[in-house]
Amino acid sequence: MKNAEPLLMVAYREVRHEQPDDVLHYEPVNVRGRLHQWTIPAHRHDGLHQFQMLTGGAAEATIDGRTMRLAAPAAIMLAPGVVHGFVYERDSTGHQVTLPSTLLRQLLGATPALIERLGQTIVVGAADIGDDAAECEALFARVHAEFQSQRLGRTEALHSHATLLALWFLQREAAARATLRSQALRDTLVQRYRQLVEQHFRDQRPVSFYADALDVTPDHLSRICRAMTGRGAIDLLHQRLELEARRLLAYTPAPVAQVAHELGFDDPAYFSRFFAKVSGQSPTAYRSAVAQGTGVMPAQAKPPD
Repeated sequence: MKNAEPLLMVAYREVRHEQPDDVLHYEPVNVRGRLHQWTIPAHRHDGLHQFQMLTGGAAEATIDGRTMRLAAPAAIMLAPGVVHGFVYERDSTGHQVTLPSTLLRQLLGATPALIERLGQTIVVGAADIGDDAAECEALFARVHAEFQSQRLGRTEALHSHATLLALWFLQREAAARATLRSQALRDTLVQRYRQLVEQHFRDQRPVSFYADALDVTPDHLSRICRAMTGRGAIDLLHQRLELEARRLLAYTPAPVAQVAHELGFDDPAYFSRFFAKVSGQSPTAYRSAVAQGTGVMPAQAKPPD
């Protein structure tokens, strides 16, 4: 068995050797990319945080064994000890900032909620960064400008810019968590609604019945259903009724009037109008199309567990 190649331990003072004890290190992505033919092998930084933003091009990033494609604009905060490597598209551009984790913790005032989140890698992809890309790039640009300067208060300014940069990532991560929690709640509401529909769709209950059972307003229920599925609450209810109607018409010889009755319709003519509206053809025409092999067969009901 071939021995695995040892991980590279990349030093903090990567390029700026003329200032070996600098407060942090800034480097454009294309400097390191060209130096290594746009491939950075898997390595890790112990005791260091690294921030990177792609402003042009793309990269295949491997982070603790997980591979992902990042297209500009995208940003990453790498926690200390995380094994990472990059294969950049040629001539990709961006920023990279590295600083000691102990310094970062000091800059954030040892706030427990912030320090805890420093221990995880944060990836903000192009789909998530949105309008915040300009703000992120501006923060990196300020670090870059101050890093190159020899002005009075350079160290203090770099501390301030690094703090704002770290907070940008932590705030985006917190917002992403909140979004995921909110989405999970919406998913749960829609799932509960579907379960209730499964129990009562034959009863011809109005949406208000389901909303009351779920302790929400009908408008809220419909709005969440539309956001998560593209269909309102009444549309999902009608979709379930249509499916059951298709099953009865396709797989049983029951007359249309009996199908209507089994689905809670008192008036077979009203059922026929409903079915034609949601499916585009009358119950009789659909049944005939199925018999001729030209109608779409509905999915059969799953057997009970």
